[in-house]
Amino acid sequence: MEQNEFTIEGRNAVIEAFRAGRTIDKLYVLDGCKDGPIMTIKREAAKQGSQIKYVAKERLDQMSETGKHQGVIASAAAYAYAEVDDILQRAKEKGETPFVLLLDGIEDPHNLGAIIRTANQAGAHGVIIPKNRAVGLTATVAKASAGALNYTPVAKVTNLGQTIEELKKEGLWFVCADMDGTTMYELDLKGPIGLVIGAEGSGVSRLVKERCDMCAQIPMRGDIDSLNASVAAGVLAYEIVRQRLQ
Repeated sequence: MEQNEFTIEGRNAVIEAFRAGRTIDKLYVLDGCKDGPIMTIKREAAKQGSQIKYVAKERLDQMSETGKHQGVIASAAAYAYAEVDDILQRAKEKGETPFVLLLDGIEDPHNLGAIIRTANQAGAHGVIIPKNRAVGLTATVAKASAGALNYTPVAKVTNLGQTIEELKKEGLWFVCADMDGTTMYELDLKGPIGLVIGAEGSGVSRLVKERCDMCAQIPMRGDIDSLNASVAAGVLAYEIVRQRLQ
């Protein structure tokens, strides 16, 4: 967890952050604590859909900078999230067919920042990330994006598979990075498209992969079997750019 101005400690501070409309990515709460202020914080978190992690006092003590966490530490987003509709509207305003990146379980903030940077340079209209088991828009992500977060909207959704189904109704096709897929050069990646990138190691989850229309394999000529997630995103994004330019 990052220790910076986006970390909020203490019951009153966290309650006020929620009520002021701050986006809280993750809430760390003392396991077993059920007193009034903590229950209020949990209600506010439920309203916003923030992820709650129950942890031991030792963990909170370790995370705390002030030593006065009072059983709760919040990790606030460095940037505001967009809605999925905002991403589609962005494509419409530019008069372009939608191009969206969907990230399934990217937990490394440097990877997420690098992917947002690539998305911006490749002309993608936005990035979609899941609420759970993934990093949010932390200060490290913002820094790694090299300013791209100011221009590329990022939406956070509860269910990535469901979001894919909803976007299919808007005419998008979906391709996921997969080592067992078809070589990317053999696929037609033009038109309205969603590019799905999974976590390093585990890749795109089965439920998300099943909803994709195509699986794209990046040709490998080396001795190891995978690329860094942000590099894989860049390679596939620019194959989409190449096909769009033809």
